[in-house]
Amino acid sequence: MADEPQDPKEAIEKLLKSLSSNLEAGPGFEKRVLTLVAAVAVALAFVTSIYTVEPSEEAVVLRLGRYVSTQPPGLHFRLPFGLDRVVKVKTKVILQEEFGFRSAGSEGSRTAYSSEEFKSESLTLTGDLNVANVEWIVQYQISDPKKYLFNAREVLKNLRDISQSVLRRVVGDRIVSQVLTTGRVEIAEEAQRLTQEVLDRYDIGVRIVTIKLQDVNPPESVRPAFNEVNAAKQEQEKAINQAEKEYNTVIPEAIGKAEQTVRNAQGYATAAVNRAEGDAARFRVVLRAYQASPTVTRSRLYLETMEELYGRVEALTIVDKGVSGVLPVFSPGKEALTGGSK
Repeated sequence: MADEPQDPKEAIEKLLKSLSSNLEAGPGFEKRVLTLVAAVAVALAFVTSIYTVEPSEEAVVLRLGRYVSTQPPGLHFRLPFGLDRVVKVKTKVILQEEFGFRSAGSEGSRTAYSSEEFKSESLTLTGDLNVANVEWIVQYQISDPKKYLFNAREVLKNLRDISQSVLRRVVGDRIVSQVLTTGRVEIAEEAQRLTQEVLDRYDIGVRIVTIKLQDVNPPESVRPAFNEVNAAKQEQEKAINQAEKEYNTVIPEAIGKAEQTVRNAQGYATAAVNRAEGDAARFRVVLRAYQASPTVTRSRLYLETMEELYGRVEALTIVDKGVSGVLPVFSPGKEALTGGSK
């Protein structure tokens, strides 16, 4: 099994010890001193020319204080003896800033928070001249390590000042009821957009990942009054929703019935007109037939009329009025026995 590789610093220390133990006064002393100095110089050059960048970092290389390059994660080389200086920046890590509160560590699976109040950060004036206690976090990432190091001084302070200014501006454009209830997501999204715009103008190499409103409450002194107002507004919204429900139930039904009545009337009118036009057309046909053959037409009309009239009755007995002294005898469900026909 192959031996595990030794640490370069340990190997150099062993080499220096072995050289110093062999360095004794005598013939060739100057040569041994020069050899030792050269070995030390080589060892120092080797140690100071290698550096490693972690996966969560990027390295900014400065040569005599001037920017040279930005190196990705991995093993890299530089000019030794401090000619090149490497500044490592955590560009793959999401960093976080808290406003209005501070985390004090974690207790098991829960996060503990500091009991200290930061009202100078959290108290914000709304558009209707009310005060809201707004706590939020800003999560950001270093997008360009060169700009982050050299384009601005005190980047973290600038970020906090920009975030507070932008959030107060966004909250100041809304009434307190929106800030406390329905407008929180919209406020966070607009604050993130405006904060990123300001940071891009400053060009300091920071990208905002997200802004989240952690807790939004009225101040402690007026919180009971705000709760009562919110309860009243909820009751009002409940009554409005109930009224709209009734409206949406009754009005469409009434509209449907009205449309049905109108369509029935239109249908009846159309049928009456068509029936009248049909009767008129039939009368004209009969008139033309009568004009052509009056006698035949009268007889046909008479027979058709009598057929229609007789067809409406169930039983009919006709007795010649010239016959007298005949006693009509009827049997239920049958024709008359004498003096008649059906």
